Amino acid sequence: EVVVHWGAGAYICGEETGLLESLEGKRAYPRLKPPFPAVAGLFGCPTVINNVETLSYLSAVFQMGGEEFAKLGSEKNGGMRLFCVSGHVKKPGVYELPLGTPLREIIYQHAGGIRGDRKLKAVVPGGLSAAILTADEIDVGMDFDQLRARGTMAGSGGVIVMDESASIVEALMVAMRFYAHESCGQCSPCREGTGWVDKILHRVVGGEGRKQDVDNLLDICSFMGGTTICALADGAAMPLRSYPTKFRSEFESYIAEKKSNPGLVSQSHHGALSGRGGQREFHKAGHA
Repeated sequence: EVVVHWGAGAYICGEETGLLESLEGKRAYPRLKPPFPAVAGLFGCPTVINNVETLSYLSAVFQMGGEEFAKLGSEKNGGMRLFCVSGHVKKPGVYELPLGTPLREIIYQHAGGIRGDRKLKAVVPGGLSAAILTADEIDVGMDFDQLRARGTMAGSGGVIVMDESASIVEALMVAMRFYAHESCGQCSPCREGTGWVDKILHRVVGGEGRKQDVDNLLDICSFMGGTTICALADGAAMPLRSYPTKFRSEFESYIAEKKSNPGLVSQSHHGALSGRGGQREFHKAGHA
């Protein structure tokens, strides 16, 4: 018997115990662990929780056998993976490929390369929570171990490609606005950390940034990771640390440029994360 429950789309319900709380009709606050769901889960009963993608491969595993299925991927990370490629590529979409497929191959072969034949600037390899990679770091296999060795993670398999027109500052602002909105508010480091980061980045993009804001962002980040019940704060901390670290000069020049040209605004703060990079043109406010 299969019963399907419709959710309202809250990101926090991606955390397994938050999902259980929601299914029980309560606010989706993640639980302290232990006990783990396999011992005491839904309504106190032992519960197995899996992502849909995991369950989708059960048929192939049963038909092929575990050993043969594992041979499809890399040596230590066997099997297949769904990679959702978005952003500034010619052929965005969902690609089912073996684990360990090179990131460069995914971007330039399967997704058709950078739209408009522009230069690649950066890639987020595993959804918003993954640390960003520069254009010089894309010769890496897309599996759990290889990405971890590069200081990022496979995460959800969401590959976000940014070309040279993208603003890394505005991309981080969009990401942090998401985490500030989706934080359940149960843990202070997450609630306050994402909230303050969101305010600082909006101030920076609004032309009121200060040079010390880059260090302020990194300081806040240091108090978020590993200090909360669930991993949402860790997920926010990884991009928050990597964007300003790898693109610090862009953050500093962005702040300086906005300060000297307060009327300089962007047509779309979402361009870097929605594939509209070619439309990101600056204009004087009131003179579009």
